Amino acid sequence: MYALVPLLVITGFLLTMSACAPHYKGPVTDHFDGKKFFNPGMPERTSGGLLKWLFNRDKGPWPDQPDAYVGAKPATRVEGDSLVLTFVNHSTFLIQTSGLNILTDPVWSNRVGPTSWLGIKRKRPPGLRFEELPPIDVVLLSHNHYDHLDLPTLKKLVKMHNPLFVTPLGVSYLPKSVDGRTTRELDWNDTLTINPKLSLSCTQAQHFSNRGMGDRDETLWCGYLLHTSFGTTYFCGDSGYGPHFKHIATQAERSKTGPIKLALLPIGSYRPEWFMAPVHVSPAGAVQAFIDINAKQAVGIHFGTFQQGDDGLFEPADDLKKALQEKNVPHQQFLVPKEGHPMVFK
Repeated sequence: MYALVPLLVITGFLLTMSACAPHYKGPVTDHFDGKKFFNPGMPERTSGGLLKWLFNRDKGPWPDQPDAYVGAKPATRVEGDSLVLTFVNHSTFLIQTSGLNILTDPVWSNRVGPTSWLGIKRKRPPGLRFEELPPIDVVLLSHNHYDHLDLPTLKKLVKMHNPLFVTPLGVSYLPKSVDGRTTRELDWNDTLTINPKLSLSCTQAQHFSNRGMGDRDETLWCGYLLHTSFGTTYFCGDSGYGPHFKHIATQAERSKTGPIKLALLPIGSYRPEWFMAPVHVSPAGAVQAFIDINAKQAVGIHFGTFQQGDDGLFEPADDLKKALQEKNVPHQQFLVPKEGHPMVFK
């Protein structure tokens, strides 16, 4: 058995190296130096910090969830200007509005990583059965991390629904690798019209990218503003807290659908904060971001499925409640969703 350990380590290393993204080529900008993307004004994290965290982990409790709820089959379409939001897991949501069905960062696999056995195993089942999804029109991909971009799920989506995939710069090769249809790749502040019912704005995020050990920051990370008859919906993706949230508020206000009506903001994978804060907002940071973007309503994302940080299963919701009280924000304005339960917004 012990002789297998070095072999497994070597195999894992080779798999993560082979999973590297192709190098993006494009003009130099304020967040791309010609070779790599970066977060303006934020120093790059070092490997020393990662090793310090990995050798001193203090994981909060994640009790088994044998009776986790799986929702009923969603409606085929939601017409008009209301919006139905269903939390699937982690950062995966089904958004139904204006007769369109949109998925964000879809993940249905039991484990996320380079292979089906190397990666992080889910702690709770998806809130919707994949086979019961309505026809999916558009899939938004925020960046290339495995917990947000799961190729086995994308392959199944292409086979069953053939949706249109939207990606930031350098990421479209992944859905294309499973024969997915893609739009042009988007940079921060780019806009894109999908059809008369849906247009998008690509938004800045404070994060990083990689699929392997040798492709760090060679593709972009982002969030999206969705412009529909419902109004403006903001999907943050992954992000640390920063001044970009106020810019996103301005970006939304200048759009044809106006200020942000509904925001999907991350609240998990934030401990230890000394290490995670640059790239993952804490619940307190999410509340401040909610205030910064001047949204009417927020829903928490990026929690409860994969134990990536040291926060326990219930900490994100508990810390969010405390942060809302400290900022005098009513709890009903920033909801913690339950998997499989549709939420209706007018």
